[in-house]
Amino acid sequence: MTSQQAMPPLGPAADGVAALFRARYLEMVRLAGLLGADDPEDIAQEAFARLMRKGGLAADPAPYLRAIVCNLTRNRHRHLRVVREKTPRAVSEPSPEQAAILREDHAEVIGALTALPARRREAIVLRFWLDLSEREIATTMGVSPGTVKSQLSRGLAALARALEAKA
Repeated sequence: MTSQQAMPPLGPAADGVAALFRARYLEMVRLAGLLGADDPEDIAQEAFARLMRKGGLAADPAPYLRAIVCNLTRNRHRHLRVVREKTPRAVSEPSPEQAAILREDHAEVIGALTALPARRREAIVLRFWLDLSEREIATTMGVSPGTVKSQLSRGLAALARALEAKA
């Protein structure tokens, strides 16, 4: 395609994703960051790209988008774990996103949250940072509402123990 030729219009689905991007991008970056992604912007962008590749938007694509972010973050953690196991130990610096999060007023909570298993951390972040219901969390994580309740209960108990130990 030459510079003289115009790009073909992307259609209503792309317009819907663009509007959703403007409305939810920062929320998805924050979600990925709170879940411990080393590259939350990339995770959020990839989530929107996958949503666009899917084609049509559901009536409420936000739960699907959150699930994509959670899955991408989880996959990134798995990938990094394998890389770390096969790479000699080196001193690593936190990414700028992680450094910014750590500088927030609730650094102790973030530290304790990071120590939790991934599923508990996801449930707590989705519930208390994004204020989702147990049903929405269950949809996002692909588990039953009972599992969400269990993960929240156990995660909050572990957070309380960790924060009491620091006090």
